[in-house]
Amino acid sequence: MTTIHEAITNYLDTIKLARSPHTARAYSNALNVFQSVLKKHKINAETSPIELLSEDAFAWLLVALKDYSPATERIYLQAAKGLFNFLVAEKLADINLPRLELIIKQRARRPGIRLPQFPADDIERVLKYISDSPAAIRNDGTEYLRALRDRAFILTLADTGLRVHEACRLRRGDIDWNEGQAVIIGKGNKEAVVRFTLRSMNALKEYLTQRAAMDGSSGKPLASLPLFARHDKGAGEKVKPITTATGRNIVKERINLALGEDAHGRITPHSFRHYFVTAILRGTGNLRYAQELARHQNIQVTQRYTHLSNEELDKAYHDVFEKKKSGD
Repeated sequence: MTTIHEAITNYLDTIKLARSPHTARAYSNALNVFQSVLKKHKINAETSPIELLSEDAFAWLLVALKDYSPATERIYLQAAKGLFNFLVAEKLADINLPRLELIIKQRARRPGIRLPQFPADDIERVLKYISDSPAAIRNDGTEYLRALRDRAFILTLADTGLRVHEACRLRRGDIDWNEGQAVIIGKGNKEAVVRFTLRSMNALKEYLTQRAAMDGSSGKPLASLPLFARHDKGAGEKVKPITTATGRNIVKERINLALGEDAHGRITPHSFRHYFVTAILRGTGNLRYAQELARHQNIQVTQRYTHLSNEELDKAYHDVFEKKKSGD
């Protein structure tokens, strides 16, 4: 007999193989909530056979998720729907999938469009600060190396549109220094080309030049070494890649230094991706360019940024209302 918990575990194992660690954690959280919902309806996932699951259990989950945000509801329902599809594909349970789709259509909330917000002026201040900061500590070996790394890392986020985990996974050999490009495996396990600006390339080169002795003594091919390495006591003499958590801490630390601790929460690592998309729209006015360069699968995601780039609308608004006030 396969229990519900065993089936969920098997499903999550397939997710870990096919999806990112972030997605796997979100799905695991979702199905923990699902098992709690089952327990409230007198079904113990640890001991109950998988045959007990039906579309009704999905409807129970929908009711329970009303206390969660629409975005969380969406990802949790996606996880649960994936579980039910897995059960049907593996012939573990007799699920009426058309009815499942109908339940979702009738009862799931439709989240409204959320416009991306970020303080563009503050981001410009952060970029100026990190561009200037390494020169102030040139004689401090480790701190100087860290400052060069952090500058290169943040400029890479701002000028390429890379997500934090994507930037943390980069290897030296991923970069085509002649073309100013890198081929990455991005969201959805899709291969993509990202492009670097001259300022981000120069920052990377200066950082790697300062790191040359460390890389040379690693005994490994340079191409296999991480583009962004740890520079702390825990790393010792080894060249270890930074983690996503370290990448987020780099952004947090440099923002605090540039703007003060009051800025915490106003700018996140993802804010630099918003900055990137908006810069493309303002510079080109071409939604398709922005979609392709940001690697958005759906152009509707990119369209959320258009309100931030339409300076002509801003001018028209002020021409109408401000001139009217001045003439009163």
